[in-house]
Amino acid sequence: MQSSRMQIGELAARAGVSHRTIHYYERIGLFAPAEREGAGYRYYDETSLKRLEKIAVLKSLGLTLEEIAGVIDLYFSDGTGIRGKEKVLALLEAQLTKTDAQLSELTRFKNDLVANIERMTGLIAAARKA
Repeated sequence: MQSSRMQIGELAARAGVSHRTIHYYERIGLFAPAEREGAGYRYYDETSLKRLEKIAVLKSLGLTLEEIAGVIDLYFSDGTGIRGKEKVLALLEAQLTKTDAQLSELTRFKNDLVANIERMTGLIAAARKA
């Protein structure tokens, strides 16, 4: 049976992240150690592991660390996770809207490139005939 209290090495191994990632998450406020002992060793619990796993899932959805910081606590303060999911859904919908706009802009740019290539090809062909 896994201990409910672990040092950073075990937590990192179980979560599939590096020590540096955990320290970074602590520095930016995404993550805090469960407890610290007199010698300065950090100890973590199963909730810490679940939080790292949730961060990984949210990153895989394309959320930035800043966006994750805005939603992560909702998953642990609301037992149903609905508030967190609603916030993530809103972020994903906003990202889709932004992506659609970027795709439209790229399509216009592509069409302009095709037209310019055709125009230049025509000019070169006309110059060769002259």
